[in-house]
Amino acid sequence: MSEWRVVEGASPAVQQAFASLDAVFALQGEPITRDPLSNVIRVEIEGIRYYVKRYHGAGKGLRRFIGRPRVKAEWQNLRYFAKWGIATAPIVAYGLERHGLTFGRGALITQELVGTDDLAHLAQRNDPRLADRGWVEGISRQLASATRTLHERRFAHNDLKWRNLLVDTEGQLFLIDCPTGSFWWGSLLRHRIIKDLACLDKVAKYKLSRTQRLRFYLQYSGRPTLTPEDKPRIRRIVKFFEGRE
Repeated sequence: MSEWRVVEGASPAVQQAFASLDAVFALQGEPITRDPLSNVIRVEIEGIRYYVKRYHGAGKGLRRFIGRPRVKAEWQNLRYFAKWGIATAPIVAYGLERHGLTFGRGALITQELVGTDDLAHLAQRNDPRLADRGWVEGISRQLASATRTLHERRFAHNDLKWRNLLVDTEGQLFLIDCPTGSFWWGSLLRHRIIKDLACLDKVAKYKLSRTQRLRFYLQYSGRPTLTPEDKPRIRRIVKFFEGRE
C-alpha cells in the first residue's frame, strides 16, 4: 500500500520532480543531515529551494511495527501547526509506503523559509540580535504564544529546542521539525509540558537574563505575576536536565 500527495497549487515542474516516492528517492541534491532513520537533501526547482526528508525507518521500538510512523507524525504535526495559526515550513509533498503492515519508506518535502536561521546558530555565534532587548521581546512573545497554543490543545512538541526555532530577517518565528510531538493527558501531559519548557530554557539560561526568562514564562502563562503554583513549576523546569547536560 502506498499513499503520496503533492499539494494543490504546485507548479508543473514541482509536480514532476516530486511526482512519486520513486521519483523522490531518486533525487540528487545537497546533503544536509543524516541519521539512522532518515536523510535530508536540499534541491532547487525554478529558483526555489526545497528540503526533502526521506525516511527508511518508521521509528524506534514498537513504532517499527505499529502506531504512527515517524514521517507521518511529522507531516501531521506540521499540518496541525498551520491549522492552529503557528508559523511553520510550508508542506509541498508527503506520503509513505507499506509492505503489508510493515513500514517501507516515506518522505516529507517542505519549501525553504527564505532568509531564516535557527536560534541555536544565533546562540553559538553570539548574534547581536540576542543582545537587542526589543528583538528578544518580540521573539519571546511569539514563542510564548505558540507554546501556549500547543499546550492548550494537550499537545507537546517533545523536542522544543532552539535548533527547531527559525527566525527570519523581519523577526518572525517559525516552528519546525516535530516528528515526536503528540497529544497527552493528565500527569503525562504535565510532564511533557515541563520538558518542552525546560528544552527552551536549556539554552536561554546561558544567553538571556533571568528577567527575560521570567518574562517569557509570564507571557506563556498569560499572567502579569507569578502565582504560588508557578514557583514549584519553575523549579521543576530549571532542574529538569540537571545531571544530564
